[in-house]
Amino acid sequence: MPQLASKHLKISQRLGYVFNNPTILEQALTHRSASAKHNYERLEFLGDAFLNGIIAEYLFNTFPADNEGKLTRMRSSLVREDTLVLIAKHLEVGDALILSSGEYKSGGHNRPSILADAVEALIGAIWLDSKDRSLLQQVVMGWYTPLLHIIEPGQVLKDPKSRLQEHLQAQHLPLPVYSLLSVQGDAPKQVFTVSCQLADHNDNPDATVASGASRRFAEQQAAADMLSKLNL
Repeated sequence: MPQLASKHLKISQRLGYVFNNPTILEQALTHRSASAKHNYERLEFLGDAFLNGIIAEYLFNTFPADNEGKLTRMRSSLVREDTLVLIAKHLEVGDALILSSGEYKSGGHNRPSILADAVEALIGAIWLDSKDRSLLQQVVMGWYTPLLHIIEPGQVLKDPKSRLQEHLQAQHLPLPVYSLLSVQGDAPKQVFTVSCQLADHNDNPDATVASGASRRFAEQQAAADMLSKLNL
């Protein structure tokens, strides 16, 4: 089944993890509409537990002065549906979902609840496939890297590229230019390096350069670095 293998290869590249057992990946991407038994619901349950633990540990170590209440609110902002949907879109999970024809035609591949559930299922699948919590944590935190600087409780999360674009539009400035500088390695372990350059900006900071497991992730990180340079 070369087409199925190709789909696995592409999503693995975006995830930053190569599955030893592609069947587990397939299950993590299968909606109940396509299979009543072989779907992602049990994996979603498992992934939700691991995600909460990974994010809780990150916040505990990163914000030693914050109390339980603030840590809980920050964790909630990072594991809620809106955030998982951002991650799903960065990973292009919707393109890899296995849905019934009816669910697909009704827009299931773009439905926020399905995208968020699939991200949690993928976390559960990576754990089952690897049984390596350190590796799982590394993969998941890689997905979160472009979002970790936006974790104030109650704040509406927007990805860095959107925030940078909105800032420039508000200043009536040209949009940033993202350029692919290099692609290293072989799929699915390629590393993409991109630059983010501003034009006609008052401060005109130097271009930022960032790398990631996909071009989209690298662009998000370059945009995040540009936001930091602009003190935004």
